Amino acid sequence: MEWSGDDRSSPLTFVPIAFEELKRHPVRLFGLFAGIALLALTVGMVLPKKYVASTTILVEQGNIIAPLMEGRAVPTGVANRASIAKEVAFSRRVMNEILEAGGWLAAKPSPLTQERLIEQIANRTQIINPSDNLIQISYTDSDPERAYQVTKRFGDLIINESLAAKSRESRQAFEFIQSQVSQYHAKLTGAEANLERYRTENPDARPGTDVDVNARIGELRRQVESARMDLLDLRSQESALQTQLSGENEITMVQTRVGQIQARLAELQTQRSGLLLNYTEQHPDVIRTQHQINDLEAELRRESQRQDTRSANEPGALDGAATFNPLYTELRSKLAEARRRSAATASRISTGESLLEQELQRSRRIAASESNLSELTRDYEVNRDLYQDLLKRRENARLSMNLDDERRGLSFRIQEPATLPLRPSGLRLMHVAGAGLMAAIFIPLVLLLGMIKLDPRVRTPLQIEHQANLPVLGTVPAFVSNRRRAQSRRQFALASLLFLVVPVIYGLVLAMKLVHAL
Repeated sequence: MEWSGDDRSSPLTFVPIAFEELKRHPVRLFGLFAGIALLALTVGMVLPKKYVASTTILVEQGNIIAPLMEGRAVPTGVANRASIAKEVAFSRRVMNEILEAGGWLAAKPSPLTQERLIEQIANRTQIINPSDNLIQISYTDSDPERAYQVTKRFGDLIINESLAAKSRESRQAFEFIQSQVSQYHAKLTGAEANLERYRTENPDARPGTDVDVNARIGELRRQVESARMDLLDLRSQESALQTQLSGENEITMVQTRVGQIQARLAELQTQRSGLLLNYTEQHPDVIRTQHQINDLEAELRRESQRQDTRSANEPGALDGAATFNPLYTELRSKLAEARRRSAATASRISTGESLLEQELQRSRRIAASESNLSELTRDYEVNRDLYQDLLKRRENARLSMNLDDERRGLSFRIQEPATLPLRPSGLRLMHVAGAGLMAAIFIPLVLLLGMIKLDPRVRTPLQIEHQANLPVLGTVPAFVSNRRRAQSRRQFALASLLFLVVPVIYGLVLAMKLVHAL
């Protein structure tokens, strides 16, 4: 009967069965063991060794220049430099230097071969950022000396290329800003020329002119109104003077000198008569008064003779008792002055009105040109502000460029230099050989157990008891002939030889490793 796959017997029942199967197939099982172990050893021996060399670059920015130039110079950021380190390392120029440092160019490979070598080098190179300011470069190669030289050259080239790229970036930024400064200088000059030409063609189109014109208009209006009020006052005065002048005579009768002398003579005679009432003619006052009377009588005779002579020489002359009226003359003079002032005020009013009209026309011209002037002024101010801002930025860019040229800003230095790797990394011969030896042991056992498990034949009495529920009274052992026994001994001898070959070969390889023969 067949052995069902769901047998629940103890795993210990498989041990005698496995032992029996081992005796039946020793050469196959130990041959498989030896083949796997020796194959793993061979793979481990022919497996190329990998030597890894690494170097660490420190990107530092903290120096005394940074706080001093803060707000003026713009140093390149650390994160930016660390992020582009891989692009710098795998650029064509750097990879050509690496090919030369690694000795690949000694054989003068073709361009296609060089491209393949560059791809292989890039695949074996690892660039990582352990932190923001660290760049770690690792290179794997089968030759430790070449791994060291390539890694060292990678570090030097990345530093040089990064500093050169940073310097080029600063210089390009400065040159770009310089070109923008030149462009905006031309724009500013053009805007200034347009504004100046417009102001020359339109003299009134100047800043603050409208304020002056408005002030001038207000002043002229006040002057015209004040002149009109003065003109009204002057015309009132003229009318009043005209009225007064019409009530006065041009000629008036006045007392002549003869009349004055006669009046004085009559007065002295009256005084003498009064003195004679109290004194005699020999009294001094009476004598003095008499002498005065005599003098006035003589003066009266002379004046009469003078008038007669004047009348004879000037027949049309006025009588001594008639003369021009001084009030009439004064009134006429005041009237003439009033008329003159009225005419002057009227002329001033006319002139003021004319000037006022001119200023109003000027104000209208200013209002008409204000939009054009505002546009030209706005264009000029915008270009001026941009030009001044670009000048400041150009100086900041110049400082940044000088810092980068002198390498006083962001700097790179080797934190951990590359060293010559003395031991290979990754899977080595001992790892592969050990794993192969374990696989050589477990794979035959697994195959043996699988064969037992999947074999449908009945191999133990317990299978009959469990499957058929029948008691087993006894077992008949298999008969082994002399031929079969001799064949078994030869198989065990060959299997033993296969088993012993493995440790012998492993021991020889280990001894050769110890003496560095491999």
